[in-house]
Amino acid sequence: MHTQDGVNAQLTFHYLNGHSESFNIISEPQTEDTQQDFRLEMRHLLQKDWWILNLPEQTVMINVANVVKVEVKPPMTQLQGEGVFSNAERVTALNRGR
Repeated sequence: MHTQDGVNAQLTFHYLNGHSESFNIISEPQTEDTQQDFRLEMRHLLQKDWWILNLPEQTVMINVANVVKVEVKPPMTQLQGEGVFSNAERVTALNRGR
């Protein structure tokens, strides 16, 4: 179940084969001291070949080589620095050619 103190985020993985799946992630509330740790942890995670999600009913292992895009809602405004475009806006939705 969701905790009142935890932050709920939704990760949507879009795969090479056109399929996608979403997961809700609950994390502990972040203080100013832990935001730097969070940024480092995310950069480290993005370098991994496999992401592991422990769900209540199973563990899911995702091979990042099969993922073309990951969407995170709400936005992860804690991520800043090199390689991050803050204040970006989507102009058009992704279109798939036929």
